[in-house]
Amino acid sequence: MELSTLDYGFIIVFFSIVLFIGIYVSKKSGASSSEYFLSGRTMPWWLLGLSMVATTFSTDTPNLVTDIVRTNGVSGNWVWWAFLLTGLLTVFVYAKLWRKSNVNTDLEFYELRYGGKPASFLRKFRAVYLGVIFNVITMSAVTLAAIKIGGIMLGLEPWVTVISAGLITVTFSALGGFKGVVYTDFLLFFVAMGGAIGAAYYLVNLPEVGGIHALMANEHVSDKLAIVPDFSNTSALITLFIIPLAVQWWSSWYPGAEPGGGGYIAQRMLAAKNENHAIGATFFFNIMHYALRPWPWILVALASLVVYPDVASIHEAFPNVAADKLGHDLAYSAMLTKLPSGLLGLVLASLIAAYMSTISTQLNWGSSYIVYDFYKQQINPKATEKRLVAVGRISTVVLMVFSATLALLLQNALQLFEVLLVFGAGTGLIFILRWFWWRINAWSEITAMFASGIISIVLKLTAVGTFLFDAETGLLPDWSEYPFVVVVTTVIWLGATFMTQPESKTVLQSFYKKIQPGGPGWSKVIKDAEKDNVEIVNTKEKWSVPSGITAMVLGCILIYSCMFATGYWIYGKTTNALILTVVAIVSGFLLARAWNKMKDHIL
Repeated sequence: MELSTLDYGFIIVFFSIVLFIGIYVSKKSGASSSEYFLSGRTMPWWLLGLSMVATTFSTDTPNLVTDIVRTNGVSGNWVWWAFLLTGLLTVFVYAKLWRKSNVNTDLEFYELRYGGKPASFLRKFRAVYLGVIFNVITMSAVTLAAIKIGGIMLGLEPWVTVISAGLITVTFSALGGFKGVVYTDFLLFFVAMGGAIGAAYYLVNLPEVGGIHALMANEHVSDKLAIVPDFSNTSALITLFIIPLAVQWWSSWYPGAEPGGGGYIAQRMLAAKNENHAIGATFFFNIMHYALRPWPWILVALASLVVYPDVASIHEAFPNVAADKLGHDLAYSAMLTKLPSGLLGLVLASLIAAYMSTISTQLNWGSSYIVYDFYKQQINPKATEKRLVAVGRISTVVLMVFSATLALLLQNALQLFEVLLVFGAGTGLIFILRWFWWRINAWSEITAMFASGIISIVLKLTAVGTFLFDAETGLLPDWSEYPFVVVVTTVIWLGATFMTQPESKTVLQSFYKKIQPGGPGWSKVIKDAEKDNVEIVNTKEKWSVPSGITAMVLGCILIYSCMFATGYWIYGKTTNALILTVVAIVSGFLLARAWNKMKDHIL
């Protein structure tokens, strides 16, 4: 495949703008660690929301969606669609709590909510565990997707893709800090979205595909179109629908969809101007993430089934691709090779944009953990702001090197998606309850973290569960072990909670006074404070959780209705589309009313 001058022009202009932004904001970003990691907490909701969406675009996401659609049909996407519940719970319940905490990272929360050496250990351990290990794993999946795109579309060796893609990204990330990341995300979003929609429209109308109606009727596609799994297929129903909706969304810690908020989502909420901007940013993100983005990728995945029905046909078309990189996820990149000059350059720029946005966010977020939660806490508590920024820039480069190295050893992005889900199984409930139940302590989290990881490893080593994706059969793993990990981990951390001492009155009362979480789970702490003549309750602030949950339910109905109505309009199923469109309008109206009531509860 040959790139034209116009294609190269798109890519060169894009790179130039991104580097210019990084260099332009570098001086201000380097003024202090708060500027470098949170942009001085001055960001508006719309910019933060677009940044979150751009970050989750990622080069591995269209590959992952293609993999899912080709192997399990459109309904297979419930494995990540279910996380909408987590996202809207964060929007309407936890966003304002995070912003009120005023911490620099979500790990700093540990020493606000808990006390003593266990809290200090938990903060430092999680800084390395999440900031380095999990973060490197996540970035390696994104880089792996870039390797596959480079191999299919440009014929590049893996190491060439890693060096060329990583060098510019790490340069502007290290220079520009959080402000540079967010500003470039604004550009990256529109480039990535335009490329995805343009590619989908062109590829569906390829002569060999025949347009949308021929695509829907194709023998390789017709059985993949269902948005909800076949209820007569018990195995698929449980694996693809029931477990994600009933268990997975609240029980797992997964980057970008943490129960109760966390990670780079929390970083953006903490960077918001105020609580309302934090809520607005996360809601805007969830609308764009679920209602707007999936269908261009799904359409390309369905079209790829016509052109490349199986992995063997992909291998036949691209014989130079290494055997250890073959899989259904390659079909997305394979389809993009059919784009014409100009559009090809735009799509390549969009894929580069997706890669840079995700990696730059992960680098800045992971670096913030290393700086605030490990280096400053463990190594140099008296470090100057200049030193903290310097450590942040160095750690950014180191994280990039680690993730690039791991990416060269991997085969399939879905491998990591599944491993991350199971490794976090059973921990999510703690992240939801720790704000609203006084009895949870640092040992609850420590126990859950280790229990989930150890149980998952034991299951894998003893071959009780099948964790990794099989590129040949294209089957998702047997998720029967997932509920087992959740139940056992939950029992263990609950036992540890009641077997260990609760946090001290001082810690609990201080947390309540600052956050005002409210609810019956804090009644004992409030009564103890009253006995001690300590005032911790702000009587002017009402408990907003009940109205928040109502808004969450309405929000889920709104976004799911929009997403599925879009699908049915594309499928040509007018009746279903009209019904869901009406449901979306009504739920949107009711949500607007619920939101207006909620704002009265936010000071």
